[in-house]
Amino acid sequence: MSKRNSQANKSAARERLRAERERQAKKDKTRRQIVVGVSIVGVLAVVGLGTWGIMQMNKPSHWDAAKDAKDVTAPKNTSGENGTTVVIGKSTAKKTLEIYEDPRCPICATLEQSVGGTLQKDIDAGKYKIKYIGATFLDDMATGVGSKNALSALGAALNISPQTFLDYKAALFSAKYHPEETDDKFKDDAYLIKIADTVDALKGNKEFQKNVEDGTFDNWAMKMSEAFNKSGVRGTPTLKMDGKALTGADGKNAPMTVADFNTAIDAALKG
Repeated sequence: MSKRNSQANKSAARERLRAERERQAKKDKTRRQIVVGVSIVGVLAVVGLGTWGIMQMNKPSHWDAAKDAKDVTAPKNTSGENGTTVVIGKSTAKKTLEIYEDPRCPICATLEQSVGGTLQKDIDAGKYKIKYIGATFLDDMATGVGSKNALSALGAALNISPQTFLDYKAALFSAKYHPEETDDKFKDDAYLIKIADTVDALKGNKEFQKNVEDGTFDNWAMKMSEAFNKSGVRGTPTLKMDGKALTGADGKNAPMTVADFNTAIDAALKG
């Protein structure tokens, strides 16, 4: 092989090597650009998700919005500011028994199961009227929205009639349907409607069902809850007449038996 050919081959080889290095350099540069671009997109995505998450956290919940509502839709058979005065019974009854309850309260359920029948007989007889004040503080203590949702459903029952309200309240507090305090079953409209189907006036009642599912009385429920908070009462169940708490034999808690209830009521009616 001549020196000329050998030199030409070496030059060609060097040119091929140079060209290959340039191609590799371009590929490496492109790869780096892609990696950087993907990283930037990833960072922007994380930032975007973080911003969205913060916005969602700061966004008022449905119940917060209901609480702040200016125009309150109150059920029929109510009176007073925002319809938060709920009085049931014969107008001829001279005294009024105030009943403070939270729908999720297990002791309220026990009270209803024990003396609910006696309470109904007394109302029918015109012995006294009742004033109902609903609370929702257990939603904060046990977490959830069941108290609020059930109170709104009670408003839907009250919108039908005062007696329907009492019958539905009794069903909510029944041993069969009242959940454990930590079980937020009342958050589900379907469960509230299922319970309502055990009440004659509410069975298959489309108006009631629509009001529950639409949350028609959600803002009323929140205003009622505010009325409870302003009442000074700190626990449920609480029974009061003429501003004085009715208690059982222990002198501290609400009367939980028919005997204790009758004794407390009779004393309050005479006072």
